[in-house]
Amino acid sequence: MSPPSGSVLLKDVTIITVDATRRIILNGCILIQDGRFTHVSSKAPDQMPENTRILSLPGRIVIPGLINTHAHLSQSLLRGLAEDLPLHSWLCDRIWPLEAAYTGEGDSSDGYIAARLTIAEMLLSGTTCFLEAMLTHGSGFPNVARAVSEMGIRACLGKLVKFTETNPALNISDARDKDLSHMSIPSLLSAHASFHGTSNNRLHVWAAAGTPRGAPLSSFAEVGKACKSHAIGLTMHCAEAPRDLPIFHELYDKSPMQFCRDAELLSGPSRTVLAHMCHLDLETDLRILREAETTTVAHNPTSNLKLASGIARVEEMVKAGVNVAMGTDGAPCNNGYDMLREMHLASVLHKGNNLEASSIGAHEALEMATIKGAKALGLEKEVGSIEVGKKADLVVLSARGSWAAPWDPGYVAEGGMDPVSLVIGSCTGRDVTYVMVDGQILVEDGKLLCADEENIMQAARQAVKGIQRRSGVKASRKAGWTYE
Repeated sequence: MSPPSGSVLLKDVTIITVDATRRIILNGCILIQDGRFTHVSSKAPDQMPENTRILSLPGRIVIPGLINTHAHLSQSLLRGLAEDLPLHSWLCDRIWPLEAAYTGEGDSSDGYIAARLTIAEMLLSGTTCFLEAMLTHGSGFPNVARAVSEMGIRACLGKLVKFTETNPALNISDARDKDLSHMSIPSLLSAHASFHGTSNNRLHVWAAAGTPRGAPLSSFAEVGKACKSHAIGLTMHCAEAPRDLPIFHELYDKSPMQFCRDAELLSGPSRTVLAHMCHLDLETDLRILREAETTTVAHNPTSNLKLASGIARVEEMVKAGVNVAMGTDGAPCNNGYDMLREMHLASVLHKGNNLEASSIGAHEALEMATIKGAKALGLEKEVGSIEVGKKADLVVLSARGSWAAPWDPGYVAEGGMDPVSLVIGSCTGRDVTYVMVDGQILVEDGKLLCADEENIMQAARQAVKGIQRRSGVKASRKAGWTYE
């Protein structure tokens, strides 16, 4: 993707800015020049550059580009191959053996094919920026970086730093350990030196770590120190499954956040994103989280429910002042990467769980997927809201179907439907019509412009067959159902 150039004017649109005042413009204009917002108002700009492209989009709603703070790019190829399993069986028996079977080079690389498939799905459903939560050696860091560069999305790629688990009582076997030498701190630093800041600064390199399940605290501390020394962001799966909390206590004699604090994972010049966080020692851990100002929790409601991991105590975290963002996780534990669906679930889940209708709702969910996600990645000064001076990452949603009625932007001020409630309550990724990153239009009229979607899907269908053949893992069939 080339650097941003030219100018575009969007007019006759409802704009949900998510700026500091949470301004909603019911009939507004957005002017984009050289990849940034230069005019966001209910009035047309006084002047525009020559050859500005003008898009009149009545009945559309514009929101900031969605930010997915916990996603697995390589796992789009594994959609539907690990159904109805608890987390540890899901990992050991299905996902890790499948991921260990990734192979290939160049355009035929499984990692490249998977990354392109995931990015296509993300862009088409409104995600403009993501944090890859655990990029394994088999996917090939250069393969994924190339897909990011070619398709124009904004990305933080978390390169996995992994250790051998030292507790045989857990009966955890990881087929990816055959590549352990390639998932080291030196390999992280090499990837950071080669790729961080590339693709017009759309690509950042982070470190990634798995849930502590036996590896010594000192090993995690080495990762924390390396990240601090080189100003590298860090993401880690943490306290995800019910079995994880006893592991922290029994193996480390610490709560999850005491472990992270003592391993120097929570503070530094860069950001830390802790994913899932369903099983905490709430009183102790909330205090530590509140004091760790550069740390964010990535909430993954669909994945946590599907894998029977539990429900994160998001209401309590938010009230304590913890920054909570949102992620989809991967296709095998979510079945998709649609952040609009994820926001909807987050906006209703905690009401039912807390038996409180005023709990986390649509407005909070939108913040988690935009400005709070930007803060999680250290990008809040550049993206996450529609404001003059920020990079032009945005999503245009259609609100013209029967499913949106009686939405009427002209009646909102008189007590009509709140457009935030409409977006979170009724929209899905299939309502996305335009997507821009850095002012570049990557999706137009619901079609992918930066790649051939049909070719991506054909390559994915071929790649997964080889992965399954090499790993020996097949999708299970539901007892009592027949397939002819």
